[in-house]
Amino acid sequence: MVFKRLMQAMGVGGPSVETVLANPNCRPGGQLEGVVHVAGGDHPVDVSYVALGLVTRVEVESGDNDYNTTQEFHRQQVTGAFRLEAGQRHDVPFRFAVPWETPVTQVYGQHLHGMTMGLRTELEVARSVDKGDLDAVSVHPLPAQERILDAFLRLGFRFARADVERGHIYGVHQTLPFYQEIEFHPAPQYAGQINQLEVTFVADPRQMQVVLELDKRGGLFTEGRDAFGRFTVDHATADRTDWTTQLDAWLRQSLQRRGLFS
Repeated sequence: MVFKRLMQAMGVGGPSVETVLANPNCRPGGQLEGVVHVAGGDHPVDVSYVALGLVTRVEVESGDNDYNTTQEFHRQQVTGAFRLEAGQRHDVPFRFAVPWETPVTQVYGQHLHGMTMGLRTELEVARSVDKGDLDAVSVHPLPAQERILDAFLRLGFRFARADVERGHIYGVHQTLPFYQEIEFHPAPQYAGQINQLEVTFVADPRQMQVVLELDKRGGLFTEGRDAFGRFTVDHATADRTDWTTQLDAWLRQSLQRRGLFS
């Protein structure tokens, strides 16, 4: 009997969880739907809660050291406490709200290199937390984000990679403790003046901030530097702008100010 209680305390023969998503694809501001299946083990337990958390990989700068960590950035408890008998099955349907600032992982059906996203299921029994189930999630861009990204592709830029960096962008209201940077290789007409272009979206229900960063090439007597641009796009009117023309004009103007484009 003592051995059995010890094994139970270690979680042996305890409950298990499995989350099944109705559709792993979503957009920022949307939701994920599914069911959490909780299966009882070989002894009854008191479950404290079942919770879901959206997690992604985040790059952290700490002095001279950079490292990656997995960070949960949105959490939703889907049950309170309940009794789970031995061998009993408890199904929990859920709708999980996806934050508007959630990083994008898919563009035009292609995975963005460098991005990871998952929905983690957490179950607590007797103050012991089981984070055993992690389901991959694909986050597709909002229509307004698609129009901006499509404009860069039309200009000849090519996707390089994306990452998520911990921190806040100066002058931009953020609710999450990080931001995503989508990196592009330069278009041919800018290749002599730009090393890379980085785009960041920070969205809310009404609009989104678009932050552009140019990594400029240095000349023989000039030092390379970064140039920043920022503008706001309303979701409702994003389709009324010729973004290809507008972004091309901004890029040329920025480079002309540095004497790098004629």
